[in-house]
Amino acid sequence: MKDFRYIEGVATLRLDAARCVGCGMCETVCPHRIFAVRGKKAAVRDIDACMECGACARNCPTQAISVTPGVGCAAYIISAWISKATGSTGTRCC
Repeated sequence: MKDFRYIEGVATLRLDAARCVGCGMCETVCPHRIFAVRGKKAAVRDIDACMECGACARNCPTQAISVTPGVGCAAYIISAWISKATGSTGTRCC
């Protein structure tokens, strides 16, 4: 996802490689292909493309992934869509 970016360096995504068992669930559920399983362990391919939806963390059977959904730019983008649809104001990022 080299063409898709939020604000670089602010994603809350963390992967604990020691806890990872290489099941591939993170790779399967991530809508932006952040993860790749290499050598029986997950690896973060492109952290700055992470929209912090939390699907990876919710589906990790060993809790090797942590992310705080709804705090980054994904929350801003969703709020902006809702504001535009409802005519409200006050949307801000970070």
